[in-house]
Amino acid sequence: MTFKQIMAISAVLLVLPNPGNWKVDSAKAKVNFSLHGPFGTVHGSFTGLEATINFNEKSYASGSITASIDAKTVSSGVSLRNNDLRNKEEWLNTDKYPRITFKSKKIEKTDKGYKAIGELTIKSVTKPVEIPFTFTGKEGSGTFNGQFTIKREDYQIGKPGGSVGDVITIVLVVPVTS
Repeated sequence: MTFKQIMAISAVLLVLPNPGNWKVDSAKAKVNFSLHGPFGTVHGSFTGLEATINFNEKSYASGSITASIDAKTVSSGVSLRNNDLRNKEEWLNTDKYPRITFKSKKIEKTDKGYKAIGELTIKSVTKPVEIPFTFTGKEGSGTFNGQFTIKREDYQIGKPGGSVGDVITIVLVVPVTS
């Protein structure tokens, strides 16, 4: 093979999409949460997910996920509650803590799919989390689905006890393209 042929092949490979680098469709991504307490379950969501996802089912161990969301997009369906969530220090205080972030340290295969092991930061509190997820993909697109729980008091969300449940369930649906 000549030097020119090698350079031509290299140039073609550089412009082809990497099958492991995914772009999130932020408009369609869903970040939902629920919190069960003595007076029922509160459901809510965040919008505008931003993420860098490097994931390939054949080489998942070398993958990584970095994601963040604008905390001000929190919506629980009740405007007064949304106002409290955004503005009160005991909740999210989104002016002081504008982003919620996740950064993986490693990705592992599980019986049901995969899990991203990393750190979640809310209100400047960083804690280790494991996010179990599945990936379904085909020719340049796919969807990541995940669900995990956190203890709200670990992130200084709300006051201890009271009428708010202790565990927040977070459900992720993240459509991607290459």
